Amino acid sequence: MTTATSSSPSAPTASIAVCLKWTAARDDAGADPDDDRFAGVSAADRAALEVALRLGERWGVPVTALAAGPAGAERTLRDAIAAGADRAVRLDMDADADSRDVAFELAQATAPTGGPCADLVLCGDYSLDRGSGSVPAFIAHHRSAAQALGLVSVDTDGPAADGVVRAVRRLDGGRRELLEVPVPGVLSVEGSVASLRRAPLRRALASRTAPIEVIRTPPAHHRGAPAIVTPYRPRARVMAAPAGDDVLARLRRLTDAGAAPARGETVELAPADAARRIVEALRDWGYLADHDR
Repeated sequence: MTTATSSSPSAPTASIAVCLKWTAARDDAGADPDDDRFAGVSAADRAALEVALRLGERWGVPVTALAAGPAGAERTLRDAIAAGADRAVRLDMDADADSRDVAFELAQATAPTGGPCADLVLCGDYSLDRGSGSVPAFIAHHRSAAQALGLVSVDTDGPAADGVVRAVRRLDGGRRELLEVPVPGVLSVEGSVASLRRAPLRRALASRTAPIEVIRTPPAHHRGAPAIVTPYRPRARVMAAPAGDDVLARLRRLTDAGAAPARGETVELAPADAARRIVEALRDWGYLADHDR
């Protein structure tokens, strides 16, 4: 059993928030903007909403659905209200806002000093556009809260009095990790965790006119492009011009065509002597120049 740690003391959950990533249809792909196959939220976000609703019913606490995006994201929030969410909040941001900015605003909105204070935040582990799954980790960072990401199971039948959420995370080799996540905490779930319930007709009709709170966000904090990290490349090997009277001879010299195959050599030396031997070999092979002495 693994216990996730948090800098804040655990306490019974007072409110639950679920963050839904709305994705707009891409016009350059020739998609119909009204076609839900190319827009909306991921299966992981729908699973997060279902888990939040189950926990809210079990613990008797309200559930707030949040989405960051333009006015088109309100359709997703109304679907969440129809499914059972008690409150809906839209953070007015660009649809392609940076994940770090989205996470910062979501953390501020769910913090005790923000809007709909939430002790437990649930997210899907991927979205339909970038699919990086980085927003939940950023939210936990900004809130200094415990985090458990990529969960394959969440216990929705446990009590709220002990201030922990029990979950299962996937590990390599088919193994599973049992977690006890203290509240406040941030969870992200896979799409297979739960299937979103069908909204009853009464709530589906009421969601059409349900109020949605809109929070105006300041300009984005991160405008610079992320640094590009390339794989390590060793320095080019220094080689003398090949000797030869014609092109074919010089090519054979460059490619070692017809040369006897190299044989490995095993030597046992003291550390200092071994280091000198390595440097000499690198210099003989042309990887080090004389000025590298």
